[in-house]
Amino acid sequence: MIENFGRHHAGIVETLSLDDESATARLAVALAGEPALCSAVIELRGELGAGKTTLVRYLLQALGITGRIKSPTYAVVEPYELPGLHIWHFDFYRFADPGEFADAGFRDIFASPGLKLVEWPQQAGGYLPRADLVLELTVQLDERRQIGLTPQSAIGVALCSRALAASTNLDSAT
Repeated sequence: MIENFGRHHAGIVETLSLDDESATARLAVALAGEPALCSAVIELRGELGAGKTTLVRYLLQALGITGRIKSPTYAVVEPYELPGLHIWHFDFYRFADPGEFADAGFRDIFASPGLKLVEWPQQAGGYLPRADLVLELTVQLDERRQIGLTPQSAIGVALCSRALAASTNLDSAT
């Protein structure tokens, strides 16, 4: 199910309803199919338990990452590599001061080619580059997830368009 609030332009929020975890997996597959993903910076926002790491796990699996996919909550970053694609999954939840971003040397990673997936981006303050796509996950009263997609670049618009095109397949499988 989809609520459409725009025409796929940067800064416009599109909202999707994820009825169950399999809908999250299908969204991840749709995003993985967009060629622009390989150079995107994606912010994942939401409270603890909203499904940020779950979405990242499904996305990494859809891209071809095999084996255990760990949450970077304690390590702050988990790198992954596929032929022709570098991926970094960040979790800044434990940052007490945005200056920790600069101290950790992450600017070089963000300046390099590859996919960057960032949980808790607000903890890095103004040190992060502008995200191509912001995903805001919220848990509804019935435990379904709602995800807001805010594209902030041409890459973000392409990713948002891919997600919206696949939105009819996000409803619960029957």
